[in-house]
Amino acid sequence: MRRIISLLLENEPGALSRVAGLFSARGFNIESLTVAPSDDPTVSRMTVVTIGDADIVEQIVKQLNKLIDVIKLMDITDGDHLDRELMLVKVRATSAAARDEIDRVVRAFNAHIVEITRQGVVIEVTGDNDKLKGFLDVVESGSLIEVVRSGPCAISRGGKALKI
Repeated sequence: MRRIISLLLENEPGALSRVAGLFSARGFNIESLTVAPSDDPTVSRMTVVTIGDADIVEQIVKQLNKLIDVIKLMDITDGDHLDRELMLVKVRATSAAARDEIDRVVRAFNAHIVEITRQGVVIEVTGDNDKLKGFLDVVESGSLIEVVRSGPCAISRGGKALKI
């Protein structure tokens, strides 16, 4: 089962490495990792997406809580939350017909064209995992040149918050 764990950690050299090392040392896989400074410059917010059953996720949470750099964490998967990911897709579009088709797909997914060259088009798509997969399913695989994804950022809905 896909789990989204959000955590606050000290914005110190090596903190990210220690979190990633915890996963690899115990044989847990990180599907996605997003980290950036928070509103407090001494604290970073990290979003980790991993796959595992309840027992595995429980072990991950326990081990993360033991790390000195981790201030607070929350598995937000089961609660009401929002998650968004950024994807940049470079597609081959050398003819007018190909560009028209790309434009239709871009509009249907509420995406944005960020660059047009003679060789192709770069498209920015934001949304949840299902939307991004759906976009890639619609685009002809032969026209794909490159795909880059950020990994999700996630936040709880309502009054629930991960803060110090």
